[in-house]
Amino acid sequence: MSLSRARRRRSSRRSTSSRAILLTAVAVTGALTLTACGDSAGGSTSSGSAGGNYVTGPGGISTVAKGERSDAPKLDGETVDGKTLDTTTLKGKVVVLNVWGSWCPPCRAEAPYFAKVSKELSDGGKDIAFVGINTRDNSKQNAVSFEENFGITYPSLYDPDGKLMLRFPKGTLNAQSIPSTIVLDKEGKIAARTLVAVNEEQLRKMIDPLLAEK
Repeated sequence: MSLSRARRRRSSRRSTSSRAILLTAVAVTGALTLTACGDSAGGSTSSGSAGGNYVTGPGGISTVAKGERSDAPKLDGETVDGKTLDTTTLKGKVVVLNVWGSWCPPCRAEAPYFAKVSKELSDGGKDIAFVGINTRDNSKQNAVSFEENFGITYPSLYDPDGKLMLRFPKGTLNAQSIPSTIVLDKEGKIAARTLVAVNEEQLRKMIDPLLAEK
């Protein structure tokens, strides 16, 4: 075999290997995109303490036992529809916080479930409030259109830079990705969290035990 032919063969093998690695990377990236749109702006990772130990179930829902929960931070500011909201005024109710962006495919996938469950529980007279945290949307209009398209009737704080998510103390069940859902008990303490998009069954699994607490 000539030297030039051997070089061409080695070059071809390297090219094929590079393409295989690239395709694998693209496949992995695509799978991650289906799970979550991105990390929060500087959110910390909790590995075992959330004002006490927490337990993460097989569905990715983490919960903290009553009496071991941490206080949720004050989340306040302007909503996407130009009003103001302060979550500390909701104490006495179970509060469902959903971090979302109109640009996020998993957020769009879970939005119909939030619209349905929030309406059913509110119409049923439950002591519950839903609050969205809209992040990384450069335009409020995009967020408003999202809410209109999916029938979201509860308010969403406008947080384009992700600053509200940074208010959660390190070591708590904080928001680390988009979407994230955090549920507060009636005392305003962090009781449950998931870092992936949820369906109706998962959402109710997070809410119902807290509504039943005395």
